[in-house]
Amino acid sequence: MRRVRVGQHDVGVSEVLSSYWHFAAERQHVYHARLRGEPGPWTDDVVLSRYRFTNAYRAADRVSQDLIRIAYEGPQDPENLVLRVLLFRFFNKPSTWEALESRFGQITTSTFDVDAYSKVLDARIASGERVYSAAYIVPPPPFGAVRKHRNHLLLTEHMIRSGVATQIEHARSLSQVFETISTFPSLGPFLSYQLAIDLNYTSVIDFDENDFVVPGPGARSGIAKCFPQLNGVPPEDIIRWMVDTQQEQFEDQGIDFDDLFGRALTLIDCQNLFCETDKYARVMHPNVRGVGSRNRIKQQFAPQGPPVRPFFPPKWGINQRVAGRSNALASAT
Repeated sequence: MRRVRVGQHDVGVSEVLSSYWHFAAERQHVYHARLRGEPGPWTDDVVLSRYRFTNAYRAADRVSQDLIRIAYEGPQDPENLVLRVLLFRFFNKPSTWEALESRFGQITTSTFDVDAYSKVLDARIASGERVYSAAYIVPPPPFGAVRKHRNHLLLTEHMIRSGVATQIEHARSLSQVFETISTFPSLGPFLSYQLAIDLNYTSVIDFDENDFVVPGPGARSGIAKCFPQLNGVPPEDIIRWMVDTQQEQFEDQGIDFDDLFGRALTLIDCQNLFCETDKYARVMHPNVRGVGSRNRIKQQFAPQGPPVRPFFPPKWGINQRVAGRSNALASAT
């Protein structure tokens, strides 16, 4: 077994580590090819062609893109920004947000009403519509309502009334934002970290994404497949090592990685890539064991039309590059 040095430890790696970097590069190639408007298929990788995977960069995913746009389209005061992020991400389904906006107009603290919003979602469920995304499990908050969605509306109301926006605005680190969110009921480590990253997209806070990471269950399984002998190295240190050595590892494997308009992979991206590698390895490396017993990929890939021009947090300084590349493509066609 090949070994690498992570901090002060020698760690054993499997062939899945090479697949991690191959997957990251090939998934990013598909992303840019689709943005360029190239016709499919966009990859020769049979697993990527058949199954659905998230983008290599979390912020480039369709639902994250919706959230970023929602964050910057409305009022920019902390309370309204935090409200929009919480309400959108608890359901994580753009059609649910659109249903609320079509009924109440712009969603703000002045229009937010638990009873009224709950009735809209009740009606959608009664008509056979789903109000939650299946992307990941969001536990029901313990507020005593019969329906899960009303409990999430009550949780949102409770957080806003508790002054969470002020606490987040004055946080001194991304980990402090995470700790603040995790004090609220039903918000465990994984969801609290995801919400901290979402809030860090907004103008309320501006921390380096490489300050802090919380590996989720899927990422831990992917790490176990890539690093079957961790020798006591924490998963967080493995993710940071991946960020710190990404360019070196791409070069060692002869991979030409087309990044996100000049932005390198960060901790949240490498965390997510471990989760996606865990799924990818179920087909490419079926004999390599991770955490849990999942052995197949459920969701098939079905393109939903050409992607719109992406929009990223303006503070990242890459939207100009997005526009420049889009204009260059338009001139060439």
